[in-house]
Amino acid sequence: NIFAPDDIVAKSRFWYFIKRFKKVKRSCGEIISVRQIYEKRPLKIKNFGVWLRYDSRSGTHNMYKEYRDLKTEAAVTSCYREMGARHRARAHNIHILRVKEVPAAVCRRPHVQQFRNSKIKFP
Repeated sequence: NIFAPDDIVAKSRFWYFIKRFKKVKRSCGEIISVRQIYEKRPLKIKNFGVWLRYDSRSGTHNMYKEYRDLKTEAAVTSCYREMGARHRARAHNIHILRVKEVPAAVCRRPHVQQFRNSKIKFP
């Protein structure tokens, strides 16, 4: 899956990744379709794990982050915004490797674990 704001950026990112991983150029390949993948349950809150790689001023770093959101694309948007705010990483330097829905029992980060309590109350 490629996360992009529109079709043009998605196609460009696709060719960027395919060129690095499979040694296929644009002249030797063809994109059949570009479509948005919709969430099965967009009204249920879920925990998402995001594996990413980004280039900073000092080198390349791998990272795992957790987000609590309704949709996968909303979690990825939060990831891009947080990386820009905390690490000064631009969107073109961030490579989302994998996004997966994570069960509550497997969550590692404390800001996501605090919502595991079934008796949690909000004022």
